[in-house]
Amino acid sequence: MLRDPEKQVMEKAYARWAPVYDVLCGPVFLNGRRAAAAAARGVGGRILEIGVGTGLSFDDYDATTEITGIDISEPMIAKARGRLTRGRYPYVKDLRVMDAHDLSFADASFDCVVGQFVITLVEDPERVLSECARVVKPGGQIVLVNHLYSERGLAAAVERLLAERARKLGLRPEFPFARLAAWAERHGGTELIERRKVKPFGVYTLVRFRRAEIKRVAA
Repeated sequence: MLRDPEKQVMEKAYARWAPVYDVLCGPVFLNGRRAAAAAARGVGGRILEIGVGTGLSFDDYDATTEITGIDISEPMIAKARGRLTRGRYPYVKDLRVMDAHDLSFADASFDCVVGQFVITLVEDPERVLSECARVVKPGGQIVLVNHLYSERGLAAAVERLLAERARKLGLRPEFPFARLAAWAERHGGTELIERRKVKPFGVYTLVRFRRAEIKRVAA
């Protein structure tokens, strides 16, 4: 398995993607995006979306939510801000250029954190997950959707073969679910509550973690 992607490589890749991202990636990620947003709407309240990109997901939320979006790519955030000028998304409250490795939000700021097609692409996935857990409220959720490594068979062999070339395009097909599960076990403050393939083709996997509630000691 290749090492985790470097921040500079991903920034350059997504600066190139920004002008055509909606047209090329919008339809491809549609089912996964909607599944993640539906899970987040089930939680409701204040939602942080890391790697918000050009704001393609804005249509998938509604007035039961209050959305804050961050992305490391300035060109992507610029397109997302342009989308807000249409006046169709009053529930999108804030968009910022920010690195998910170092979130500038206070502890327990959000009811839910969503990462759509992003956790496999960051330089240190475990650190990003820990930051997500830090800013989500006790009882809140972290919702991820991604293509995860097939692990066996022909699909896994193809993913390994394409891994190095895919990295230059801002993609990473060889990231295993086991890393997410191992992080949750080590972190100790989160539990896995769902892992399922997204219909109709099962190309993407939806993963949900719940932040542990604070146990109160009786007086």
